[in-house]
Amino acid sequence: MPTRRRAQRLRTELNQVVAEQRRAVRVLLLDQDDRVLLLRGTDPAEPGTTWWITPGGGIEPGESPLEAARRELAEETGLTDVDWGPLVAYGTVEFSFRGREYRQEQWFRLARTPRTSVSLTDGGADEHALLLAVRWWTLGELRATAETVHPRGLAELVARVLTDGPPEPPVRL
Repeated sequence: MPTRRRAQRLRTELNQVVAEQRRAVRVLLLDQDDRVLLLRGTDPAEPGTTWWITPGGGIEPGESPLEAARRELAEETGLTDVDWGPLVAYGTVEFSFRGREYRQEQWFRLARTPRTSVSLTDGGADEHALLLAVRWWTLGELRATAETVHPRGLAELVARVLTDGPPEPPVRL
């Protein structure tokens, strides 16, 4: 087995043992013009590295995914005027943040809002990302960007939701 592939396999196995396990919910929030809301995040342990993510975060003990989605969206953006839809996707992601390893099971819930004036709040200060900016993206912009967007496949999910409606059952990302 090539050294690089073996190292990746060992890292994956080690990550499964030492990574903090998390459950999270992400919000696939669309506005009246079918734009999706993304937040620009960074990791203080990796200066200069940024990415775009949907709003969301960890599910607290005793909290349902919908309750967590409502709380996270309000904490990060101040938005509460939202029509909640179904779960549309799920997946597991492994990542590091502030020097710690995480293995996160996450669900994506569809939501719509008529409000497009959004700003970051300081309520997300303890979240797992330092948030720098907020932006509404068209599907075309999402498909064309060279910037890092998480999760992979987000543009395809948005396209599917806009063309065919929410997938039933939710799709794996």
